[in-house]
Amino acid sequence: MNSNPVAAITARKAPEPRFVAGVALLFAALLPLESGAQDRIDRVTGFEREAIHTAAWPGGKKVAVSFAFFVEEFGFGKGPIFRPDLASRKPDLVNEAFRQYAIDWGVVRVGRLFQELNVPLTIVVNAEFFGRRPSVWKEFRSMLPNAPIIAHGMKNTSRMLSLRSGIAAQKAYIRRTLDLIAEADGVRPTGWSSPSVYANRDTMRAMAAEGVAYTLDQMDSDVISRLKTPEGPLILLPYPAVTVDMGQYLARMKTTREIETLWLDYVSELVIEARANPARGATTGVIGIHPFVVGTPDGAFALRRVLLRLKADDAVWLADADAILKAAGLR
Repeated sequence: MNSNPVAAITARKAPEPRFVAGVALLFAALLPLESGAQDRIDRVTGFEREAIHTAAWPGGKKVAVSFAFFVEEFGFGKGPIFRPDLASRKPDLVNEAFRQYAIDWGVVRVGRLFQELNVPLTIVVNAEFFGRRPSVWKEFRSMLPNAPIIAHGMKNTSRMLSLRSGIAAQKAYIRRTLDLIAEADGVRPTGWSSPSVYANRDTMRAMAAEGVAYTLDQMDSDVISRLKTPEGPLILLPYPAVTVDMGQYLARMKTTREIETLWLDYVSELVIEARANPARGATTGVIGIHPFVVGTPDGAFALRRVLLRLKADDAVWLADADAILKAAGLR
């Protein structure tokens, strides 16, 4: 990525000095409104929520980007569907092959890519993956031994959170998930991502009660925030819905090249906003990626181009979730 994307966009015609001054004044006027935009009552949970502002990330960078890789277990005959028109077949060879390829080849390919490019990765994993895919996990983990792990429930189909069973049941589910991951990987996760991003008020309380420090179950912000539950505070890392590759690929039928462009455009605009107003606080985005999309050769190549472009931008900080929290003074 060009270290100054603003210049590339504005090179065709230089703006009048009065116009530039007007834009600067407009940004200055909007800054107080923006900085307080999320100091409010959270609409989903009803709990008090406050934005956590950071002036800049390490090295003076203004946009923190973390790629969160979802390593999931669905079970035979279940999971993402690439060809809905063939899903009724018995056996459903095409869709089953789509899912199996992602596990057998895609998981390791993505690990190899992040290792090769020396880019930090955040791993989001189902607790059942370890027992069902031990060889895949061993090879993948050997490439990224220090990548932080975020718990993603037990399984992405039959063993998900029961949102109607009350807080006690959700606490037990979260506790069991954390215990199994700790047993398999040696470290108890402090981050949580609800399967299918499906959580409610009780989930947030249960997380805090079970020692979860932060979650990706927030999709409505450019900055980190703190949710104040009765059981204690819970950090919300921004996880924008529009950048998740699975939704774009399977629901909106975007190609990997189109997703590549989307990611670069999303981050580039945050960079442009930061450069247009240096007083603006730093922003954060966690981008969700899955082996079904970026684990194919074409998907990995598109992701490779994105990572190389972002690494070259002097305003972008590629980091894992733990590093972002530490830099924000939350670790």
